[in-house]
Amino acid sequence: MSLTDSQLGRAQRALAAALDGSGPPVELTADGRVLDRPEATDPARGGSADVVAVVRTSGSTGTPKQTLLTRQALAASADATAARIGGEGQWLLAVGLQFVAGLAVLSRSLRSGTAPVPVAPGPFTARAFAEATDRLERGTGFRAVSLVPTQLARLLGPTAPDDGPGLTALRTFDAVLVGGARVPDALRAAAADAGINLHLTYGMSETCGGCVYDGVPLDGVTADLVGEELPRLRLAGPMVAAGYLDDPERTASHFGAGPGAGSFLTEDTGTVAPHPHRPGAQIITVTGRVDDVLNTGGVKVSAARIQQVLESLPGVRAAFAGGVPDDEWGQRVCAAVALGPGAGVVGHPFSEAAARDAVRTELGPAAVPKDWLVLDALPLLPNGKTDRQSLLSRFTPTP
Repeated sequence: MSLTDSQLGRAQRALAAALDGSGPPVELTADGRVLDRPEATDPARGGSADVVAVVRTSGSTGTPKQTLLTRQALAASADATAARIGGEGQWLLAVGLQFVAGLAVLSRSLRSGTAPVPVAPGPFTARAFAEATDRLERGTGFRAVSLVPTQLARLLGPTAPDDGPGLTALRTFDAVLVGGARVPDALRAAAADAGINLHLTYGMSETCGGCVYDGVPLDGVTADLVGEELPRLRLAGPMVAAGYLDDPERTASHFGAGPGAGSFLTEDTGTVAPHPHRPGAQIITVTGRVDDVLNTGGVKVSAARIQQVLESLPGVRAAFAGGVPDDEWGQRVCAAVALGPGAGVVGHPFSEAAARDAVRTELGPAAVPKDWLVLDALPLLPNGKTDRQSLLSRFTPTP
């Protein structure tokens, strides 16, 4: 993220004007610019009069989308988030405003009448995070921050000292939201051991960001499954977006109307079950993506489950699994692992053979990757998600 105080102030004023109707809908960019998007209110282009922001995404699939967020959806998201995390107050802005997570920090701040504090421009470091935290208002006010897993790892991971500035700062937050990608189990355990009030969030631009916290939908949000062979999660609630700009076909295939709330059909597979202790509530488990289900030799395997098995191995900080076209197998299973402290040393060696055995034991022989990459770090998109297309291109033979 690269954002100054003046750029943040300009963005907050522009969003405030869009929300109160005195200004046009806006798009916020990675370099701190505010773009007026009056076309987002044009019904002929998929817009509506209550659209206040456009979030442009391509995600891990590379498919460009322009999501239309309404004032009602942003307000519902902010209110439900405050109710779930236990308060509203001042936010630290650690993610870019071009992402829905950053826009949501701005929206929540406007809703609570507070001014967010940005992490200084430049690479995200524990020291930059700590210095920004020191600029938050003193006293007993509620403070919160939204992070991606990579940022949390830099503050809390194996290389972060127990008494480092990042961990010390992190402990001052009443709520730490983490989303955008899967959080490895070891990182979750480290947060729990450190006493961090961590909330794992699930959502997307089309739901104004996270709408499921720690597996439980926010108030007003419900989920169900669509499809039989690969059931996809459908989310419904007042924070669902209006659709996509200039993309009626994709809008029609993903968005639906409902009584008092819209719905969004995700590309994620998962399960929906009644909450065991809260009547009427649900427990949502995301098991992967539709395009993560690989068909190799006529057997379907889950790339997400392969990733989980690999990340449970000693010395593996992060992992990726995917499939590339193959004349013999249909899809050839491939894997990349990023090694952390302890990998390759006595007592904690990384062994490809051991990794193969672990996958075979947990998931069966069809799931065992045939091609491997061992890296210092997985390539990431600007939003903190693994760059799947970059990795898959490294496994695909050049014609």
